[in-house]
Amino acid sequence: MGKKFLKFEYLLLFAVFTIATCGLIYELVAGTLASYLLGDSVKQFSFIIGVYLFSMGIGSYFSKFLTKDLLNTFVEIEILVGLIGGLSSVVLFLLFETAFAFQFILYFLVFVTGCLVGLEIPLLMNILKDKVEFKDLVSNVFTFDYIGALLASILFPLLLVPKLGIIGTSLFFGMINISIAIVLCYLLKAELKKVKLLRAKAIFSFLILVVTFYFSENILAFSEGKLYGENIIYTHSTPYQRIVLTHNKNDYRLYLNNNLQFSSADEYRYHEALVHPAMSMAKKVDNVLVLGGGDGLAVREILKYKEVKKITLVDLDEGMTRLFKTNQVLTGFNKNSLNNPKVTVLNKDAYVWAKESREKYDVVVIDFPDPSNYSLGKLYSLNFYNTLQKILTTDAVVVVQTTSPYFAPKSFWCINKTIGQVLPQVDAYHAYVPSFGEWGYTIAINGFGTSFAKVNRTINDLKFYNYNYKKFNYFSNDMISNDIEINRLDNQILVRYFDEEWGKL
Repeated sequence: MGKKFLKFEYLLLFAVFTIATCGLIYELVAGTLASYLLGDSVKQFSFIIGVYLFSMGIGSYFSKFLTKDLLNTFVEIEILVGLIGGLSSVVLFLLFETAFAFQFILYFLVFVTGCLVGLEIPLLMNILKDKVEFKDLVSNVFTFDYIGALLASILFPLLLVPKLGIIGTSLFFGMINISIAIVLCYLLKAELKKVKLLRAKAIFSFLILVVTFYFSENILAFSEGKLYGENIIYTHSTPYQRIVLTHNKNDYRLYLNNNLQFSSADEYRYHEALVHPAMSMAKKVDNVLVLGGGDGLAVREILKYKEVKKITLVDLDEGMTRLFKTNQVLTGFNKNSLNNPKVTVLNKDAYVWAKESREKYDVVVIDFPDPSNYSLGKLYSLNFYNTLQKILTTDAVVVVQTTSPYFAPKSFWCINKTIGQVLPQVDAYHAYVPSFGEWGYTIAINGFGTSFAKVNRTINDLKFYNYNYKKFNYFSNDMISNDIEINRLDNQILVRYFDEEWGKL
Protein backbone atom coordinates (compact mmCIF):
# COMPACT_ATOMS: atom_id res chain seq x y z
CA MET A 1 0.00 0.00 0.00
CA GLY A 2 2.89 2.36 0.80
CA LYS A 3 4.32 1.96 -2.70
CA LYS A 4 0.93 2.68 -4.18
CA PHE A 5 0.65 5.90 -2.19
CA LEU A 6 4.20 6.83 -3.19
CA LYS A 7 3.34 6.31 -6.84
CA PHE A 8 0.13 8.31 -6.35
CA GLU A 9 2.00 11.16 -4.67
CA TYR A 10 4.75 11.46 -7.28
CA LEU A 11 2.29 11.21 -10.13
CA LEU A 12 0.34 14.16 -8.76
CA LEU A 13 3.52 16.10 -7.96
CA PHE A 14 4.56 15.67 -11.58
CA ALA A 15 1.15 17.11 -12.45
CA VAL A 16 2.06 20.14 -10.29
CA PHE A 17 5.26 20.56 -12.29
CA THR A 18 3.25 20.44 -15.53
CA ILE A 19 0.62 22.86 -14.22
CA ALA A 20 3.26 25.43 -13.30
CA THR A 21 5.10 25.08 -16.61
CA CYS A 22 1.97 25.25 -18.76
CA GLY A 23 0.37 28.01 -16.68
CA LEU A 24 3.37 30.30 -17.05
CA ILE A 25 3.59 29.50 -20.77
CA TYR A 26 -0.02 30.64 -21.26
CA GLU A 27 0.80 33.84 -19.36
CA LEU A 28 3.89 34.49 -21.50
CA VAL A 29 1.96 33.73 -24.71
CA ALA A 30 -0.72 36.26 -23.75
CA GLY A 31 1.88 38.90 -22.88
CA THR A 32 3.88 38.37 -26.07
CA LEU A 33 0.82 38.31 -28.27
CA ALA A 34 -0.54 41.48 -26.63
CA SER A 35 2.78 43.26 -27.20
CA TYR A 36 2.80 42.11 -30.85
CA LEU A 37 -0.74 43.30 -31.53
CA LEU A 38 -1.15 46.22 -29.14
CA GLY A 39 2.42 47.47 -28.65
CA ASP A 40 3.99 48.76 -25.40
CA SER A 41 5.32 45.39 -24.21
CA VAL A 42 6.13 46.61 -20.70
CA LYS A 43 2.57 47.77 -20.04
CA GLN A 44 1.00 44.68 -21.62
CA PHE A 45 3.19 42.24 -19.69
CA SER A 46 2.63 44.20 -16.47
CA PHE A 47 -1.16 44.12 -16.85
CA ILE A 48 -1.25 40.47 -17.86
CA ILE A 49 1.00 39.34 -14.99
CA GLY A 50 -1.16 41.34 -12.59
CA VAL A 51 -4.43 39.90 -13.93
CA TYR A 52 -3.01 36.37 -14.00
CA LEU A 53 -1.74 36.45 -10.41
CA PHE A 54 -4.97 38.08 -9.20
CA SER A 55 -7.06 35.42 -10.94
CA MET A 56 -4.90 32.66 -9.44
CA GLY A 57 -5.74 34.13 -6.04
CA ILE A 58 -9.45 34.09 -6.91
CA GLY A 59 -9.16 30.47 -8.01
CA SER A 60 -7.33 29.52 -4.82
CA TYR A 61 -10.03 31.21 -2.72
CA PHE A 62 -12.89 29.36 -4.41
CA SER A 63 -11.10 26.02 -4.18
CA LYS A 64 -12.26 25.74 -0.56
CA PHE A 65 -15.85 25.33 -1.79
CA LEU A 66 -14.90 22.22 -3.77
CA THR A 67 -15.24 19.35 -1.30
CA LYS A 68 -16.52 16.34 -3.28
CA ASP A 69 -14.86 14.13 -5.88
CA LEU A 70 -11.64 16.15 -5.67
CA LEU A 71 -9.61 13.90 -7.96
CA ASN A 72 -12.29 13.96 -10.67
CA THR A 73 -12.56 17.73 -10.33
CA PHE A 74 -8.80 18.06 -10.63
CA VAL A 75 -8.75 16.06 -13.89
CA GLU A 76 -11.70 18.06 -15.27
CA ILE A 77 -9.86 21.32 -14.52
CA GLU A 78 -6.68 19.97 -16.12
CA ILE A 79 -8.66 19.33 -19.31
CA LEU A 80 -10.22 22.81 -19.20
CA VAL A 81 -6.86 24.53 -18.62
CA GLY A 82 -5.35 22.70 -21.57
CA LEU A 83 -8.28 23.47 -23.85
CA ILE A 84 -8.70 27.16 -22.94
CA GLY A 85 -5.00 27.95 -22.55
CA GLY A 86 -4.09 26.00 -25.68
CA LEU A 87 -6.69 27.67 -27.88
CA SER A 88 -6.28 31.18 -26.40
CA SER A 89 -3.71 32.39 -28.93
CA VAL A 90 -5.78 31.07 -31.85
CA VAL A 91 -8.87 32.90 -30.60
CA LEU A 92 -6.96 36.14 -30.03
CA PHE A 93 -5.29 36.13 -33.45
CA LEU A 94 -8.59 35.43 -35.20
CA LEU A 95 -10.53 38.08 -33.26
CA PHE A 96 -7.98 40.90 -33.28
CA GLU A 97 -9.40 42.62 -36.37
CA THR A 98 -13.06 41.69 -35.84
CA ALA A 99 -13.82 41.72 -32.11
CA PHE A 100 -15.14 45.02 -30.78
CA ALA A 101 -13.56 44.57 -27.37
CA PHE A 102 -10.32 42.70 -28.12
CA GLN A 103 -8.61 43.74 -24.88
CA PHE A 104 -11.59 42.56 -22.83
CA ILE A 105 -11.40 39.14 -24.51
CA LEU A 106 -7.62 39.04 -23.95
CA TYR A 107 -7.86 39.76 -20.22
CA PHE A 108 -10.94 37.55 -19.83
CA LEU A 109 -9.03 34.56 -21.23
CA VAL A 110 -6.05 35.35 -18.97
CA PHE A 111 -8.43 35.65 -16.01
CA VAL A 112 -10.20 32.33 -16.70
CA THR A 113 -6.89 30.49 -17.24
CA GLY A 114 -5.47 31.99 -14.03
CA CYS A 115 -8.56 31.01 -12.02
CA LEU A 116 -8.36 27.41 -13.23
CA VAL A 117 -4.62 27.18 -12.50
CA GLY A 118 -5.25 28.76 -9.09
CA LEU A 119 -7.82 26.05 -8.32
CA GLU A 120 -5.46 23.20 -9.11
CA ILE A 121 -2.73 23.57 -6.47
CA PRO A 122 -5.09 23.78 -3.44
CA LEU A 123 -7.12 20.88 -4.87
CA LEU A 124 -3.99 18.81 -5.19
CA MET A 125 -2.94 19.58 -1.64
CA ASN A 126 -6.37 18.54 -0.37
CA ILE A 127 -6.14 15.29 -2.34
CA LEU A 128 -2.73 14.49 -0.85
CA LYS A 129 -3.23 15.82 2.70
CA ASP A 130 -4.21 12.43 4.15
CA LYS A 131 -1.48 10.57 2.30
CA VAL A 132 1.58 12.79 2.89
CA GLU A 133 2.87 14.56 5.99
CA PHE A 134 1.93 18.25 5.82
CA LYS A 135 5.47 19.71 5.91
CA ASP A 136 6.60 17.37 3.13
CA LEU A 137 3.45 18.07 1.14
CA VAL A 138 3.89 21.84 1.19
CA SER A 139 7.62 21.76 0.42
CA ASN A 140 7.22 19.22 -2.40
CA VAL A 141 4.28 20.98 -4.04
CA PHE A 142 5.95 24.38 -4.07
CA THR A 143 9.33 22.96 -5.13
CA PHE A 144 7.79 21.34 -8.20
CA ASP A 145 5.72 24.47 -8.84
CA TYR A 146 8.74 26.80 -8.90
CA ILE A 147 10.90 24.41 -10.92
CA GLY A 148 8.15 24.25 -13.56
CA ALA A 149 7.93 28.04 -13.67
CA LEU A 150 11.72 28.34 -14.12
CA LEU A 151 11.71 25.82 -16.97
CA ALA A 152 8.91 27.67 -18.77
CA SER A 153 10.62 31.06 -18.45
CA ILE A 154 13.87 29.69 -19.94
CA LEU A 155 12.35 27.63 -22.75
CA PHE A 156 9.85 30.25 -23.94
CA PRO A 157 12.21 32.87 -25.47
CA LEU A 158 15.11 30.56 -26.34
CA LEU A 159 13.35 27.61 -27.95
CA LEU A 160 9.56 27.70 -28.08
CA VAL A 161 8.78 31.01 -29.83
CA PRO A 162 11.58 30.67 -32.45
CA LYS A 163 10.69 27.03 -33.22
CA LEU A 164 6.92 26.79 -32.68
CA GLY A 165 5.71 30.38 -32.81
CA ILE A 166 3.10 31.87 -30.49
CA ILE A 167 0.14 29.79 -31.69
CA GLY A 168 2.13 26.55 -31.86
CA THR A 169 3.54 27.07 -28.35
CA SER A 170 0.16 27.53 -26.66
CA LEU A 171 -1.37 24.57 -28.53
CA PHE A 172 1.61 22.34 -27.72
CA PHE A 173 1.40 23.06 -24.01
CA GLY A 174 -2.36 22.66 -24.10
CA MET A 175 -1.74 19.14 -25.39
CA ILE A 176 0.74 18.53 -22.56
CA ASN A 177 -1.87 19.64 -20.01
CA ILE A 178 -4.49 17.29 -21.43
CA SER A 179 -1.94 14.47 -21.76
CA ILE A 180 -1.51 14.61 -17.98
CA ALA A 181 -5.29 14.29 -17.62
CA ILE A 182 -5.30 11.25 -19.93
CA VAL A 183 -2.42 9.62 -18.02
CA LEU A 184 -4.24 10.18 -14.72
CA CYS A 185 -7.40 8.61 -16.20
CA TYR A 186 -5.47 5.42 -16.98
CA LEU A 187 -3.17 5.16 -13.95
CA LEU A 188 -5.69 6.23 -11.33
CA LYS A 189 -8.80 4.63 -12.80
CA ALA A 190 -9.56 2.88 -9.51
CA GLU A 191 -9.68 6.20 -7.64
CA LEU A 192 -11.68 8.08 -10.30
CA LYS A 193 -15.45 8.05 -10.81
CA LYS A 194 -17.04 7.78 -14.27
CA VAL A 195 -13.54 7.29 -15.60
CA LYS A 196 -14.68 6.31 -19.11
CA LEU A 197 -16.57 9.57 -19.58
CA LEU A 198 -13.64 11.53 -18.16
CA ARG A 199 -11.20 9.76 -20.45
CA ALA A 200 -13.41 10.41 -23.48
CA LYS A 201 -13.53 14.14 -22.64
CA ALA A 202 -9.75 14.26 -22.32
CA ILE A 203 -9.09 12.38 -25.57
CA PHE A 204 -11.64 14.46 -27.50
CA SER A 205 -10.10 17.72 -26.18
CA PHE A 206 -6.63 16.44 -27.06
CA LEU A 207 -7.75 15.70 -30.63
CA ILE A 208 -9.17 19.22 -30.98
CA LEU A 209 -5.76 20.65 -30.10
CA VAL A 210 -3.90 18.23 -32.36
CA VAL A 211 -6.07 19.16 -35.37
CA THR A 212 -5.75 22.88 -34.57
CA PHE A 213 -1.96 22.49 -34.22
CA TYR A 214 -1.81 20.76 -37.61
CA PHE A 215 -3.60 23.70 -39.22
CA SER A 216 -1.91 26.37 -37.08
CA GLU A 217 0.12 27.81 -39.97
CA ASN A 218 -3.05 28.14 -42.06
CA ILE A 219 -4.84 29.82 -39.15
CA LEU A 220 -1.96 32.25 -38.66
CA ALA A 221 -1.81 33.02 -42.39
CA PHE A 222 -5.57 33.64 -42.44
CA SER A 223 -5.50 35.92 -39.38
CA GLU A 224 -2.46 37.88 -40.61
CA GLY A 225 -4.05 38.21 -44.05
CA LYS A 226 -7.06 39.89 -42.40
CA LEU A 227 -4.79 41.97 -40.19
CA TYR A 228 -2.58 43.35 -42.97
CA GLY A 229 -5.08 43.27 -45.83
CA GLU A 230 -2.23 42.48 -48.22
CA ASN A 231 -0.65 39.44 -49.83
CA ILE A 232 1.76 38.01 -47.24
CA ILE A 233 4.81 36.47 -48.90
CA TYR A 234 7.06 35.86 -45.88
CA THR A 235 6.64 35.46 -42.12
CA HIS A 236 9.15 34.59 -39.42
CA SER A 237 9.26 34.81 -35.62
CA THR A 238 12.60 35.61 -33.99
CA PRO A 239 13.24 35.74 -30.22
CA TYR A 240 12.68 39.51 -30.48
CA GLN A 241 9.91 40.14 -32.99
CA ARG A 242 7.45 38.85 -35.58
CA ILE A 243 8.60 39.70 -39.12
CA VAL A 244 5.98 39.91 -41.88
CA LEU A 245 6.67 40.87 -45.51
CA THR A 246 3.71 41.72 -47.75
CA HIS A 247 3.35 42.42 -51.46
CA ASN A 248 0.64 44.47 -53.15
CA LYS A 249 1.16 45.32 -56.82
CA ASN A 250 4.58 47.04 -56.91
CA ASP A 251 4.74 47.74 -53.19
CA TYR A 252 6.52 45.52 -50.69
CA ARG A 253 5.99 46.31 -47.01
CA LEU A 254 7.86 45.05 -43.98
CA TYR A 255 6.09 44.86 -40.61
CA LEU A 256 7.79 44.21 -37.27
CA ASN A 257 5.38 43.23 -34.49
CA ASN A 258 2.51 44.63 -36.55
CA ASN A 259 4.25 48.00 -37.02
CA LEU A 260 5.16 49.17 -40.53
CA GLN A 261 8.94 49.31 -40.89
CA PHE A 262 9.11 50.43 -44.52
CA SER A 263 7.26 50.51 -47.81
CA SER A 264 9.34 49.92 -50.93
CA ALA A 265 7.34 52.65 -52.68
CA ASP A 266 8.78 55.48 -50.59
CA GLU A 267 11.45 54.14 -48.22
CA TYR A 268 14.08 56.02 -50.26
CA ARG A 269 12.65 59.30 -48.94
CA TYR A 270 13.08 58.17 -45.34
CA HIS A 271 16.57 56.72 -45.79
CA GLU A 272 17.95 59.52 -47.95
CA ALA A 273 16.74 62.06 -45.39
CA LEU A 274 18.24 59.97 -42.58
CA VAL A 275 21.69 59.42 -44.09
CA HIS A 276 22.70 62.18 -46.50
CA PRO A 277 22.55 65.33 -44.35
CA ALA A 278 25.00 63.73 -41.90
CA MET A 279 27.22 62.27 -44.61
CA SER A 280 27.43 65.59 -46.45
CA MET A 281 28.28 67.65 -43.32
CA ALA A 282 30.87 65.34 -41.72
CA LYS A 283 34.54 66.33 -42.10
CA LYS A 284 35.46 62.66 -42.58
CA VAL A 285 33.40 59.56 -43.44
CA ASP A 286 36.10 56.91 -43.28
CA ASN A 287 34.53 54.95 -40.41
CA VAL A 288 30.73 54.90 -40.13
CA LEU A 289 28.57 53.30 -37.44
CA VAL A 290 24.93 52.27 -37.94
CA LEU A 291 22.89 51.38 -34.86
CA GLY A 292 19.68 49.51 -35.68
CA GLY A 293 18.86 49.53 -39.37
CA GLY A 294 19.05 45.74 -39.73
CA ASP A 295 17.30 46.02 -43.10
CA GLY A 296 20.53 47.40 -44.65
CA LEU A 297 18.72 50.29 -46.34
CA ALA A 298 20.65 52.99 -44.48
CA VAL A 299 23.87 51.08 -45.23
CA ARG A 300 22.91 51.11 -48.92
CA GLU A 301 22.83 54.92 -48.84
CA ILE A 302 26.13 55.20 -46.96
CA LEU A 303 27.89 52.96 -49.49
CA LYS A 304 27.16 55.51 -52.21
CA TYR A 305 30.07 57.56 -50.85
CA LYS A 306 33.31 56.13 -52.18
CA GLU A 307 35.34 57.72 -49.35
CA VAL A 308 33.75 55.31 -46.86
CA LYS A 309 36.26 52.66 -45.83
CA LYS A 310 34.39 50.79 -43.11
CA ILE A 311 30.78 50.44 -41.89
CA THR A 312 29.86 48.70 -38.65
CA LEU A 313 26.19 47.80 -38.23
CA VAL A 314 24.95 46.82 -34.75
CA ASP A 315 21.48 45.27 -34.69
CA LEU A 316 20.16 42.99 -31.94
CA ASP A 317 18.14 40.62 -34.11
CA GLU A 318 20.17 38.10 -36.09
CA GLY A 319 16.97 36.86 -37.74
CA MET A 320 16.43 40.31 -39.21
CA THR A 321 19.95 40.82 -40.57
CA ARG A 322 20.10 37.27 -41.92
CA LEU A 323 16.83 37.83 -43.78
CA PHE A 324 18.17 41.00 -45.40
CA LYS A 325 21.39 39.24 -46.35
CA THR A 326 19.74 36.26 -48.03
CA ASN A 327 16.22 37.04 -49.27
CA GLN A 328 16.41 37.86 -52.98
CA VAL A 329 13.59 40.41 -52.89
CA LEU A 330 15.06 42.22 -49.91
CA THR A 331 18.66 42.17 -51.11
CA GLY A 332 17.31 43.81 -54.24
CA PHE A 333 16.05 46.70 -52.12
CA ASN A 334 19.24 47.17 -50.09
CA LYS A 335 21.51 46.46 -53.09
CA ASN A 336 23.05 43.53 -51.20
CA SER A 337 24.58 46.08 -48.83
CA LEU A 338 24.93 43.76 -45.83
CA ASN A 339 27.16 41.44 -47.86
CA ASN A 340 29.47 44.25 -48.96
CA PRO A 341 33.11 43.66 -47.84
CA LYS A 342 33.18 47.12 -46.22
CA VAL A 343 30.33 46.14 -43.89
CA THR A 344 30.63 44.30 -40.56
CA VAL A 345 27.35 43.14 -39.00
CA LEU A 346 27.24 42.62 -35.22
CA ASN A 347 24.14 41.11 -33.63
CA LYS A 348 24.42 42.69 -30.20
CA ASP A 349 22.50 44.95 -27.86
CA ALA A 350 23.60 48.45 -28.92
CA TYR A 351 23.32 49.74 -25.36
CA VAL A 352 25.81 47.17 -24.06
CA TRP A 353 27.99 47.22 -27.18
CA ALA A 354 28.51 51.00 -27.04
CA LYS A 355 29.84 50.72 -23.47
CA GLU A 356 32.40 48.12 -24.55
CA SER A 357 33.49 49.64 -27.88
CA ARG A 358 36.91 51.31 -28.10
CA GLU A 359 36.78 52.34 -31.76
CA LYS A 360 36.07 55.92 -32.87
CA TYR A 361 33.52 56.78 -35.57
CA ASP A 362 33.23 59.74 -37.96
CA VAL A 363 29.50 59.38 -38.61
CA VAL A 364 26.84 57.57 -36.55
CA VAL A 365 23.43 56.80 -38.08
CA ILE A 366 20.89 55.68 -35.46
CA ASP A 367 17.81 53.94 -36.85
CA PHE A 368 16.26 52.35 -33.76
CA PRO A 369 12.55 51.50 -33.56
CA ASP A 370 10.37 54.14 -31.94
CA PRO A 371 10.56 54.32 -28.12
CA SER A 372 7.33 52.42 -27.51
CA ASN A 373 8.60 50.62 -24.40
CA TYR A 374 11.25 50.97 -21.72
CA SER A 375 13.74 48.57 -23.31
CA LEU A 376 13.76 50.83 -26.39
CA GLY A 377 13.48 54.04 -24.38
CA LYS A 378 16.89 53.43 -22.80
CA LEU A 379 18.42 53.75 -26.29
CA TYR A 380 17.20 57.35 -26.39
CA SER A 381 18.36 58.21 -22.87
CA LEU A 382 20.91 60.71 -21.61
CA ASN A 383 23.02 57.81 -20.33
CA PHE A 384 23.18 56.24 -23.79
CA TYR A 385 24.18 59.48 -25.53
CA ASN A 386 26.91 60.07 -22.95
CA THR A 387 28.25 56.60 -23.71
CA LEU A 388 27.99 57.23 -27.44
CA GLN A 389 30.01 60.46 -27.28
CA LYS A 390 33.04 58.50 -26.02
CA ILE A 391 33.26 56.62 -29.33
CA LEU A 392 32.97 59.70 -31.57
CA THR A 393 35.84 61.41 -33.35
CA THR A 394 36.17 65.19 -33.02
CA ASP A 395 33.51 66.83 -35.21
CA ALA A 396 31.78 63.49 -35.80
CA VAL A 397 28.16 63.83 -36.95
CA VAL A 398 25.33 61.85 -35.35
CA VAL A 399 21.83 61.53 -36.79
CA VAL A 400 18.88 59.87 -35.03
CA GLN A 401 15.44 58.98 -36.37
CA THR A 402 13.24 60.85 -33.93
CA THR A 403 9.62 59.79 -34.67
CA SER A 404 7.04 62.23 -36.10
CA PRO A 405 7.13 65.88 -35.05
CA TYR A 406 3.51 66.20 -36.24
CA PHE A 407 1.94 63.18 -34.50
CA ALA A 408 4.30 63.11 -31.51
CA PRO A 409 5.91 66.54 -30.97
CA LYS A 410 6.65 65.95 -27.27
CA SER A 411 8.50 62.73 -28.09
CA PHE A 412 10.36 64.39 -30.95
CA TRP A 413 11.61 67.38 -28.97
CA CYS A 414 12.35 65.23 -25.91
CA ILE A 415 14.90 63.23 -27.93
CA ASN A 416 16.30 66.40 -29.46
CA LYS A 417 16.67 68.10 -26.06
CA THR A 418 18.26 64.98 -24.51
CA ILE A 419 20.93 64.81 -27.24
CA GLY A 420 21.52 68.54 -26.78
CA GLN A 421 22.64 67.87 -23.21
CA VAL A 422 25.58 65.84 -24.53
CA LEU A 423 26.70 67.08 -27.95
CA PRO A 424 27.65 70.74 -28.48
CA GLN A 425 25.73 71.38 -31.72
CA VAL A 426 22.21 70.00 -32.14
CA ASP A 427 19.56 70.67 -34.76
CA ALA A 428 16.36 69.07 -36.12
CA TYR A 429 14.75 68.54 -39.50
CA HIS A 430 11.89 66.58 -41.04
CA ALA A 431 10.74 65.08 -44.32
CA TYR A 432 7.43 63.88 -45.71
CA VAL A 433 7.24 60.11 -46.24
CA PRO A 434 3.80 59.13 -47.63
CA SER A 435 3.63 55.80 -45.74
CA PHE A 436 4.37 57.47 -42.40
CA GLY A 437 3.45 61.12 -42.83
CA GLU A 438 5.76 63.88 -41.60
CA TRP A 439 8.85 62.22 -40.08
CA GLY A 440 11.59 63.79 -38.03
CA TYR A 441 15.31 63.52 -37.34
CA THR A 442 17.76 64.98 -34.85
CA ILE A 443 21.28 65.76 -36.07
CA ALA A 444 24.25 66.68 -33.86
CA ILE A 445 27.94 67.51 -34.24
CA ASN A 446 30.59 66.56 -31.69
CA GLY A 447 32.54 69.82 -31.92
CA PHE A 448 32.63 73.16 -33.71
CA GLY A 449 34.91 72.36 -36.67
CA THR A 450 31.96 72.04 -39.03
CA SER A 451 28.37 73.30 -39.12
CA PHE A 452 24.90 72.33 -40.31
CA ALA A 453 25.26 74.76 -43.22
CA LYS A 454 28.49 73.15 -44.43
CA VAL A 455 28.37 70.70 -47.36
CA ASN A 456 31.66 68.81 -47.61
CA ARG A 457 30.59 66.20 -50.17
CA THR A 458 27.70 65.27 -52.46
CA ILE A 459 26.66 62.44 -54.77
CA ASN A 460 24.44 62.62 -57.83
CA ASP A 461 22.11 59.62 -57.82
CA LEU A 462 19.58 60.69 -55.15
CA LYS A 463 15.83 60.73 -55.82
CA PHE A 464 14.74 62.95 -52.95
CA TYR A 465 17.39 64.74 -50.87
CA ASN A 466 19.04 67.70 -52.66
CA TYR A 467 21.56 68.86 -50.00
CA ASN A 468 19.48 71.97 -49.33
CA TYR A 469 19.34 71.24 -45.60
CA LYS A 470 17.49 74.43 -44.66
CA LYS A 471 14.56 73.31 -46.80
CA PHE A 472 13.98 70.48 -44.30
CA ASN A 473 14.71 72.56 -41.22
CA TYR A 474 11.51 74.63 -40.87
CA PHE A 475 8.91 73.55 -38.27
CA SER A 476 5.35 74.95 -38.27
CA ASN A 477 3.63 75.75 -34.98
CA ASP A 478 1.75 72.43 -34.87
CA MET A 479 5.10 70.59 -34.79
CA ILE A 480 6.53 72.54 -31.84
CA SER A 481 6.28 71.52 -28.20
CA ASN A 482 7.71 73.28 -25.15
CA ASP A 483 8.26 72.38 -21.48
CA ILE A 484 9.82 69.02 -22.35
CA GLU A 485 11.85 66.98 -19.88
CA ILE A 486 15.14 65.20 -20.52
CA ASN A 487 14.84 61.44 -21.03
CA ARG A 488 16.85 59.81 -18.24
CA LEU A 489 17.12 56.15 -17.34
CA ASP A 490 15.45 56.75 -14.00
CA ASN A 491 12.38 58.52 -15.39
CA GLN A 492 11.96 57.22 -18.99
CA ILE A 493 9.69 60.20 -19.63
CA LEU A 494 10.06 59.67 -23.38
CA VAL A 495 8.13 56.38 -23.27
CA ARG A 496 5.29 58.13 -21.45
CA TYR A 497 5.25 60.96 -23.99
CA PHE A 498 5.26 58.45 -26.85
CA ASP A 499 2.46 56.33 -25.36
CA GLU A 500 0.37 59.42 -24.64
CA GLU A 501 0.75 60.87 -28.14
CA TRP A 502 0.53 57.79 -30.35
CA GLY A 503 -2.16 56.26 -28.11
CA LYS A 504 -4.56 58.98 -29.22
CA LEU A 505 -4.41 57.93 -32.87
